[in-house]
Amino acid sequence: MADLIKPKSRDKRSLDNAVEQDGAAEAGDMELLATLGYKQELRRHYSTIQIFAVAFSIMGLLPSIASTLSFSMPAGPVGMVWGWLVASGFIFIVSLAMADLASAMPTAGGLYFWTHYYAAEKWKNPLSFVVGYSNTIGLIGGICSIDYGFANMILSMVSISRDGTWSASRPIIYGTYAATVFAHGFIAIFFGKIMPKIQSACIFLNIALVVATVIALPIGKSENAPPVNSGSYVFGHVENLTTWPTGWTFIMAWLSPIWTIGAFDSCVHMSEEATHAARAVPLGIIASAGLCGVLGWLCLTVIAAAMSKDISGILNSSFGQPMAQIYFDALGKKGALGFMAVNAIVQFFMGLSIVLAASRQSWAFSRDGALPLSNYFRRVSQHRLMRYQPVRMVCGVVFVAAVIGLLSLIDNAAANALFSLAVAGNDLAWLTPILTRLVWGQERFVPGEFYTGKYLSKPIAWISVIYLSFVIVLSMIPTEGPNPSPQDMNYTVVINGSLWLGAILYYALHARKTFKGPQTTVAPEDEGKRIEEEGDIDIKN
Repeated sequence: MADLIKPKSRDKRSLDNAVEQDGAAEAGDMELLATLGYKQELRRHYSTIQIFAVAFSIMGLLPSIASTLSFSMPAGPVGMVWGWLVASGFIFIVSLAMADLASAMPTAGGLYFWTHYYAAEKWKNPLSFVVGYSNTIGLIGGICSIDYGFANMILSMVSISRDGTWSASRPIIYGTYAATVFAHGFIAIFFGKIMPKIQSACIFLNIALVVATVIALPIGKSENAPPVNSGSYVFGHVENLTTWPTGWTFIMAWLSPIWTIGAFDSCVHMSEEATHAARAVPLGIIASAGLCGVLGWLCLTVIAAAMSKDISGILNSSFGQPMAQIYFDALGKKGALGFMAVNAIVQFFMGLSIVLAASRQSWAFSRDGALPLSNYFRRVSQHRLMRYQPVRMVCGVVFVAAVIGLLSLIDNAAANALFSLAVAGNDLAWLTPILTRLVWGQERFVPGEFYTGKYLSKPIAWISVIYLSFVIVLSMIPTEGPNPSPQDMNYTVVINGSLWLGAILYYALHARKTFKGPQTTVAPEDEGKRIEEEGDIDIKN
């Protein structure tokens, strides 16, 4: 496998001028994929802006901020505003490190593929296997957290309409959640051809919601609208509503941007559906992380200026959603319902986008024989309505997400673990290929069209590794303080630890005999000949 990639990657880089036209770019994408050992099975119909849109849509800036205010508000405005800025800066550095790798070898299973390629011989298979499972778990955890947040958002609107006299029970929340997950699976399967256009529309919907909120909150006309807070309050007021030391409460506020700006790897998983992937994928990664960081800081600054100073009251709102209370205070009942409705629409499409990304990563992993029933799940549909889509894997990730979501029936602590499940699983999957490139793969790394440069690439990668190691630990710490009660405990360490241990045991007992890393599905010279002779018209159209 290694012999196929390196020389062909160098040859591909020398063809930049030849792939400027759309048709040549299509052939170039297929040729590059062939050098990685895979034949083209999915439809390439996502432009650079649409690849960016997938990640930006999953981040769903304002709904994500709304869903994670409980992480940042206990530190007061300083935690909300400056905590976001510091963490988003580190996240952008990670996106640069990932973009370097994504441009060099764009494939749907990129994270575990890169790990296998760069790691030392004895570690290739086990590390690749654990990264693939961790990424799959993290993405499915993302489905859980986004759709659980959507369910709470929808039900908070019912509570607002009833003036806070009604609150949803756990079975109602789960039922709403499960219906949402299955709806996303249905749309992903039967509306695949127009999905790029849906993603493009999500860009405008997200930005419009941010602009409308930033304008509306400070000029709210509600009778009970709080006065606009001063700059000294917004940028300098510190609170500590936890039992942690104040400095650590500020660091815990990082969980809001960590969770929100945590989907740029979805661009990697769409690599085999992107046109001019070596450019589109890295640009999608850094643009989504960067824009989300900047706009998020702007949003939180305005929210801190417009919200009531009774932060504890906002966090314990009878509406079950802090952002719903902020909208209600500033805009009244009708205004709150209107803005929460748009937030809910954006969050719904967030869930749809992450179902796409999770299914593509899981499909790629099954293509390499790593998942149970891989031969079943790796099949791509040829049905007229669902052609060139991994329909079976879409159904698989939706079913698993529905099962994992049953945790929400237990208590708040178990429900909150759905959020950190995505963070810990994905961050381990991001960290490992970056680390293997640094430790073992420097001589094997061949830059793609995007490259941070000879002198910056390594420092960026090392900062990313250190930061991600810290964040994995951070995501497992109880948010309320030390010595938590069972209700306040963070069970991420239990859930993720069990899943990681299960993957290791599965590999040791069975998969080490069957999983040999990324599997070649086509010889590069055969694929090149097929492209030249047939043009792959069906795949494109």
